[in-house]
Order: sequence, then structure tokens, then C-alpha cells
Amino acid sequence: MPGGSAAAWPHVKEIFQSVAAKVEDGSPCCEWLGNDGAGHFVKMVHNGIEYGDMQMICEAYALMRHALEMQPAEISAVFGEWNKGELDSYLIEITRDILAKTDDETGKPMVDVIMDKAGQKGTGRWTSSTALDLGVPAQTIAEAVFARALSAIKDERLVAAKKLSGPKTKFSGDRSAFLEQLRQALFASKICSYAQGYQLLQAAAAEYRWDLNYGAVALMWRGGCIIRARFLNNIKEAYDNNPSLQNLLLDDFFKDAIEKSQTAWRKVIATAVELGVPVPAFSSALAYYDGYRSAVLPANLLQAQRDYFGAHTYERLDKPAGEYFHTNWTGRGADTVSTAYNV
Repeated sequence: MPGGSAAAWPHVKEIFQSVAAKVEDGSPCCEWLGNDGAGHFVKMVHNGIEYGDMQMICEAYALMRHALEMQPAEISAVFGEWNKGELDSYLIEITRDILAKTDDETGKPMVDVIMDKAGQKGTGRWTSSTALDLGVPAQTIAEAVFARALSAIKDERLVAAKKLSGPKTKFSGDRSAFLEQLRQALFASKICSYAQGYQLLQAAAAEYRWDLNYGAVALMWRGGCIIRARFLNNIKEAYDNNPSLQNLLLDDFFKDAIEKSQTAWRKVIATAVELGVPVPAFSSALAYYDGYRSAVLPANLLQAQRDYFGAHTYERLDKPAGEYFHTNWTGRGADTVSTAYNV
């Protein structure tokens, strides 16, 4: 994912593309992305999406393991089946392999002898921090980072596990039906995570004056990348159809995919809540979807609160955009503010 001087790229293009990963048609997964740090930024967002993908797969695993009481070998088979369809990806593939592996020393499933403390190198934190700086809602990626941080306080969790109680409910539904719902929930959540990542790319392109080719980014991620997946082709098609697409959720393919999956998605999250299995990435992805599709959010109340305690002002629905008001909440009347200062 190179960036930097446009004039330098022709001198190194052949070298970079010759050693880059290739997809089935021989196309190299390497292309100049833009001036300055554009390439580094795209790589950072790739890693942020990767955090989200991994956490969502772990949540699907947790539900199979703790709600359905499945063994790793059984779960491996499920991931193997999922990898034959729309979830086909490198991370699903390696998850299948990991869950099928047995520890030579103990004879136990390998995953059962690994400490549940996740490490991180920082790129997920950088993605989340940059999203906050640019005002981009990338909560699913951030939740994946927080999930790793929560896993890291293992000693505290061991103490809490003895003192804090949860529901005693057991799963009592149709296991096969739930597995299909879980597959759909994973796919829908994955779409939202990528949508957030692409919103961040678009915001950065506007902020730093980069001319990012979003379809080309998806093509580069098809090979040699941790998040390589079948549906990256659909992302490429979405931007081919509409280069100025504001959000992947507005593309017909992804809109239809969410509509087909959302009933199952909601049922999976509701079941997880009832059983006390944490699914922060699934839940935040659904909250992002529900928030994005809402014509009205409770931010009107939030703006009133800000104006009450800090005179931060607000806009009115019945006045021109860009005209700001302040209310004397303990008295009567409203004062028009001529500028957007401190909004």
C-alpha cells in the first residue's frame, strides 16, 4: 500500500508489483495510493478493520462454545462450511484450521491451552483514535480494541468471575437454525465494520486532500492481506457503480445483504444478552446500522443539554442551516447567535 511522491512511483512500481501478492488473474495487490502518508493511512485502516473482523469471529466462536456447548472440532467444521459461501475469507479459513488443531503435549484442543489475553501492536488504537479526531463513527473497530484491553486484565477477571453473577439461562432453541442466524449476524456485522473503515478513508481523503481510489483499495486487499475476502469484489463493484458512494450500506448489494440478515442478526444479539455472552462487536455494528438509518436521533436532547450547562448553542429545524441559537433555560426566550463558535 505505497504512498508518497507521485513522481517517485514510476521508478519503483515494477519492483513493488513484481514482489507483491497476486490474485487469480495475476493482478498485483499493490498500487500507489496518494501523496504523503496516504499509503500508511490505508494500511492502518486495513488493520483496524482486521481488529473488527477478528473480534466478530471470536464472538461467533464464543456463542458456539458457551451457548451451544460445542467442541472446537465441531466449531471448526462450521467455519469450514461458512468459508464456502459469502464469508469466504482468510480469517475464517485460519479459524477453521486453528480449531481443528490438537496440542501435542496435552492432547487437548490447541485453543484450550492458549491464555485468553489478547495482545496488540497499536494499529487498532491508532485507527480508533484517528476516527475520533476526524469525527467518524467507527465504533465497531473501537469495540474490538476495547475487547482486547478487557481480555488483558485476566487477573481482575478471575476475581470478578467469583464475585459477579450473570444469567443462569441455557440455550434451548434449534441449534442448526441458530448457527444459520449466527452466520448471517457475522456477515451483517462484517459489512458494517468495513463501512466504518471506508467512511474513515473518505474523511481522511477530504482532510488531507488525497484522491483515494476506493475500488482499487478493495482490489489490493484481495490478496496478501489479513482481511482478504470474497466480498471485497463487491466493494470494488460498489465504487465502480458509484465512485462518490457515501457509505457501503447505501450500495444495493450491501443494502440487500443487511436486509436479508438483520432479523437473524437481532435474534443472535438478543440471545447473547439473555445468555450473558458478551458480543460487543456484533452489538456495536447493529447500533451503527440502526443509528445510520435513523432520520431522527436523540441528539436534539443532547444539544439542549449542552446548551443548558455550557451555552454551546444549537440549530433549529425551522430556521436556516448555520443559524445558531441559545436558550435561557432557567428563564424565557432565546437569543440568536451569529456564529458557530464553540458548537
